[in-house]
Amino acid sequence: MTIVALTANGDADQLGFHLTHGIDNGLTRAQLGEAMAHLAFYAGWPKAFSGVAALRKLDAPGT
Repeated sequence: MTIVALTANGDADQLGFHLTHGIDNGLTRAQLGEAMAHLAFYAGWPKAFSGVAALRKLDAPGT
């Protein structure tokens, strides 16, 4: 719920922390990606793309 709320409100700076903890608590990257895709229609594409960018940062080398 926190991840969805942060994404919908455009608070991408906080997402990295919560995405990591969501994964630690059993969410998959696929589930998180699906949530971002679903949010695009309700919160807007720019906010959803910001959420996707935060999710991709988790896979970046050195993070």
